[in-house]
Amino acid sequence: MIRVSRFVATLLAAGLSVAPASASADGIMLVPAGAFWMGRDDGAPEEAPLHRVYVRDFWIERHKVTNAEFAAFLNARGLRPPGVERRFDEDDGDARVHLSGGRWVADAGFERHPVVEVSWFGARDYCAWLGRRLPAEAEWEKAARGPDRRPYPWGVAEPTPRLAVFGRAYNATEPTAARPAGASPYGVEDLLGNLREWTATALVPYPYRHDDGREPYTGASGRVVVRGASHDDGVESLSLTRRRSYDRRGASAGHHFVGFRCATSEDLGEMAPGGRPR
Repeated sequence: MIRVSRFVATLLAAGLSVAPASASADGIMLVPAGAFWMGRDDGAPEEAPLHRVYVRDFWIERHKVTNAEFAAFLNARGLRPPGVERRFDEDDGDARVHLSGGRWVADAGFERHPVVEVSWFGARDYCAWLGRRLPAEAEWEKAARGPDRRPYPWGVAEPTPRLAVFGRAYNATEPTAARPAGASPYGVEDLLGNLREWTATALVPYPYRHDDGREPYTGASGRVVVRGASHDDGVESLSLTRRRSYDRRGASAGHHFVGFRCATSEDLGEMAPGGRPR
């Protein structure tokens, strides 16, 4: 259980957290510019300190990328063109996208499940194919947490199977739109549970600064931050501030517990966090 202050609980109970979510026609959600509280002082050392971070306007996809969507990308761009890092572990038994008749297709019944076994490079390339990018770590946390320091995307209520996909058997993912009640203040779903998510940020100690070299992560060296929680994580892993990471080998390999979603902003070549402190 994550404890919250009486102040935070009062804000949430009063409905004073954020404005209603705004979505585009293709299901990508607006997160308005503003400051939020990032990290925590009572968690793991890498999550401290609790500090304010200003994030510019950005958009983030409502749902994780699905097997069917990633199959379309592989058909358009290929598994591993010359000079490109491995995008997808198609030979892993956990993969749910396979070649059939010379085309990549999602396994029957798993079309709308979030895609697994995609490397960080594959996630980066998929987002670029759409004219988007992976979210920065601060973007991910703000999209999940809002400005009111809530412990879960949906508020202060303890996690239940109605709100998140967790505590399940190995590989027991669910379709990406299966838990709308667990959406964040900005309408982003599935941020805790189902799969953890790749970001565009290297693991560097807090306080967070967008201009200290932590992003955009390139995959050349260092450790890339992974956020969220997976379907086979226990309830204790459902934390909006937990910072997991994988080294370069991890970035070039897929995992059964890691997926991703894309983000965008007006300046596609630039991470949205930054600007003036608040």
